Amino acid sequence: MTMSTSSTSTTSVHKYGSRFGYRFNLVGIIGLAVILSWALVAVFAPLIIPYPVGEIADLDYFGPMSQDFWLGSDYLGRDMLSRILMGARYTVGISLAAVTIACFSGVVLGMIAAVAGGWLDTVLSRFLDALNSIPSKLFGLVVVAAVGSSIPVLILTLSVIYIPGAYRFSRALAVNINAMDFITVARIRGESTLYLIRSEILPNILGPVLADLGIRFVFIVLLLSGLSFLGLGVQPPYADWGALVRENIGGLPFGAPAVMFPSLAIASLTISVNLLIDNLPQKIRDRA
Repeated sequence: MTMSTSSTSTTSVHKYGSRFGYRFNLVGIIGLAVILSWALVAVFAPLIIPYPVGEIADLDYFGPMSQDFWLGSDYLGRDMLSRILMGARYTVGISLAAVTIACFSGVVLGMIAAVAGGWLDTVLSRFLDALNSIPSKLFGLVVVAAVGSSIPVLILTLSVIYIPGAYRFSRALAVNINAMDFITVARIRGESTLYLIRSEILPNILGPVLADLGIRFVFIVLLLSGLSFLGLGVQPPYADWGALVRENIGGLPFGAPAVMFPSLAIASLTISVNLLIDNLPQKIRDRA
């Protein structure tokens, strides 16, 4: 009797979302809910913040959590809840833009190299291998320090850092697909390279590519936060979560909420993305 109840419970957990054609388990749904929550916050932050982000609203610096300041106040007495909500716009927005550019460019180049082969594959692979050999943090520090820190520069720098990895991953998948019989048949039919990439290879590597996109999003969030913590990321008067940690690091000996909550925001986003990737529906995972 106990085994039957357990089996029914497990089945119900694994069928969350099945009405939409995909089966999410409970952990995946929780991860997705947190990600969507931060995405909505990033979009609607100006409408939901209780105080203007630059307003000194508290007479006490590094103030504790209270009814007026749910997450305390920062080193100048500004409301931390407002600053974290607005910081989501920069952390999520910059990271999403960068990972989109990186994965789109890397996947397109990887599929082209796999299908075309020959000298084009060799040139692209060697060039991106050379770029990938530069440590990502060092490359980011050098570029941002040399050119200056602005949002477009940060997006392009983060994109360039992660294009080689996306290229290598997609090329490896595309090479395997390119060797299969249905690709040979399509070539015999006289299909173009564009058709092979768009209609034959991309649909068969889409699942792993989406999972890889999520992983690279996590890496970009962490790298952006690291650059901001070093003072080379988002610049004042704007601030992402990494910059908020750097600004309020002086409150660490006092256990100030102003230090802890931006760190928890970074952790909640990155962990949720990992949970969603680890619990993607079988229908998506098995497309390749």
